[in-house]
Amino acid sequence: MRVGFVGLGVMGLPMARHLMAAGHTLAVWARRPESAAALLAEGAAWCATPAELAAQCEVVISIITASADVEQLAAGLIEGFAPGAVHVDMSTIAPATARRLAARYAEKGVGWLDAPVSGGEQGARDATLAIMAGGDAAVLERVRPLFECLGKTVVHIGAAGAGQVAKACNQMVMVNAIQASAEAMRLAGAHGLDLARVREALLGGSAASRVLDVMGGRMARRDFVPGIQARLHHKDFAILMDEARQLGAPLPVAAQTWQQLNALMATGGARDDTASLLRMLETMEPREKKPC
Repeated sequence: MRVGFVGLGVMGLPMARHLMAAGHTLAVWARRPESAAALLAEGAAWCATPAELAAQCEVVISIITASADVEQLAAGLIEGFAPGAVHVDMSTIAPATARRLAARYAEKGVGWLDAPVSGGEQGARDATLAIMAGGDAAVLERVRPLFECLGKTVVHIGAAGAGQVAKACNQMVMVNAIQASAEAMRLAGAHGLDLARVREALLGGSAASRVLDVMGGRMARRDFVPGIQARLHHKDFAILMDEARQLGAPLPVAAQTWQQLNALMATGGARDDTASLLRMLETMEPREKKPC
């Protein structure tokens, strides 16, 4: 296929390379042209605007940061798309944004899928991402060959926006587990135990999880250099908690994690790894009790 790609960060760049390796013709646009330099050297074509990218491609895939970014991109793409083209957005954005863009594209005869992913940078490199798709099933089948270059599981969740709801659920479970891992490591540390040994023991039991393995390992090593910057999980939780507010859905555990993420942002941890939630707990030492 003739595929456009927008969002050449730590995940987008290897994803774009997988598409080229599979034989698809790739064109790119980026707000920072230097981010596309490596792909251009490998044979991708450069487009000066989103509209030009859309005009040259059957499918445009985007994986960028926030709802506003995707809306701004779509405003340019829609000027260039021919009827029958498809925009696949693999970012993590608000479900309402996905539904609104799907409706706007439908008026122009353009297809839409919200198809956020889970698996992180390593999953992008290994083409083992989990893809959660919202939108028309027929559109999904058209682009499935592209998804098969990028991930190991593709699940059609439902109509437009449903993929983003599933991603919000994914982020809730994952980041709550990071917070739980931080609390476990803090308790072990308060007892003076070797965190690496505690993690090893837990991984052999029913508490074992990928989050405990990866993030617990970071905490034990005190490695807070970002794999995923905490600000991105904070952004995802803002979406999640706004959905809960609108629906009146009680999410008490997520609400507590949200407060910890807020505290981490306020204390300068936005660009550290989310494993830094451990450091937030370490700042919450009980104050010395004063005698009556």
